[in-house]
Amino acid sequence: MAEFTMELNDEQREVRDWLHGFAADVIRPAAAEWDEREETPWPVIQEAAKVGIYSLDFYAQQYFDPTGLGIPMAMEELFWGDAGIALSIVGTGLAAVGVLANGTEEQIGTWIPQMYGDPNDVKVAAFCSSEPDAGSDVASMRTRAVYDEAKDEWVINGTKTWATNGGIANVHVVVAVVDPELGSKGHASFIVPPDTPGLSQGQKFKKHGIRASHTAEVILDHVRVPGSCLLGGKEKLDERLARAREKAKASGGDRVKNAAMATFEASRPAVGAMAVGTARAAYEVALDYARTREQFGRPIIDNQGVAFQLADMRTQIDAARLLVWRASWMAINGKPFTAAEGSMSKLFASETAKKVTARAVQILGGNGYTREYPVERMHRDSAIYTIFEGTSEIQRLVIARTLSGMPIR
Repeated sequence: MAEFTMELNDEQREVRDWLHGFAADVIRPAAAEWDEREETPWPVIQEAAKVGIYSLDFYAQQYFDPTGLGIPMAMEELFWGDAGIALSIVGTGLAAVGVLANGTEEQIGTWIPQMYGDPNDVKVAAFCSSEPDAGSDVASMRTRAVYDEAKDEWVINGTKTWATNGGIANVHVVVAVVDPELGSKGHASFIVPPDTPGLSQGQKFKKHGIRASHTAEVILDHVRVPGSCLLGGKEKLDERLARAREKAKASGGDRVKNAAMATFEASRPAVGAMAVGTARAAYEVALDYARTREQFGRPIIDNQGVAFQLADMRTQIDAARLLVWRASWMAINGKPFTAAEGSMSKLFASETAKKVTARAVQILGGNGYTREYPVERMHRDSAIYTIFEGTSEIQRLVIARTLSGMPIR
């Protein structure tokens, strides 16, 4: 087990500096254009693929960093560049991780390469879980997958929403209900191959922020996929469902729900790192502006009203990073989140990003309210962190339940 440390080693610093250079030289110059266009930044994704950032190998290397700091470090630097473009670059990873976590070796070898394509023909993938009536409440999912034993096919029907790359993806990973009585334990994940009949894009959302990332509904109308597209296989699913039924009988269903929440808990520090990147970017713009902008014959940072805001911003950013790194180290080293440390990191970092970007706009005054300066975009982007991967209210609920042991509602 690696000891917890705030010091990056030489290799980590080299990766961080490489990512920072890409974010500064490639992502940032393109940020305003793709925010205005509200389209997937294919040329930037292609550049990321050419240098090796847009690839499973890169994210696998960061994920398996024994210190746990690889992923949060990478997320912070990319999202420092721009949140919308960065999400377009890392969004495929959500689907890839779903296959890695649940798929067989054959499924991993078959589908993950098709998710990324190659630098000359980049592809993207989509992970489809949320639904119009089942966001935070995953137990309310309605998309159904029914097994047609005669044809060894699964028939999927339902509507997914808030899917990054939904409808434009080469490969979709869809979570569906196979046993409604088991709540979230009765779910399974399926690969929907390219050009499968019945899958279509629904509404494409015109969003407040992260506008360079494609977000849409995915409609599944009698979508048929081969039995081999069930992640993990039918035998493994049947065994898991049988165990879940026994546990549900023994615990009245509570343990089923808690197991699902624990899965989400482990992924939340990465979102916290994204928020830290956006907050840091806005803080740096505000600090530079305060040093150079003069009013009444002196730089505005000479005024305590501005200087104290910047002091608070930096303090909150550093505190958020500490929580994110602690939770990431705990997760990679198998330490249980006995105080919901994953949710703590995501909650504090998300709220910090909203506060810091709002203060940055205020420090820039009228300029901060215009699109001529990037803090306006950063402020819009920051709103998503308190919403996706569990709202701030859900994080507080998870933390409160964990600390109290009570079924707080």
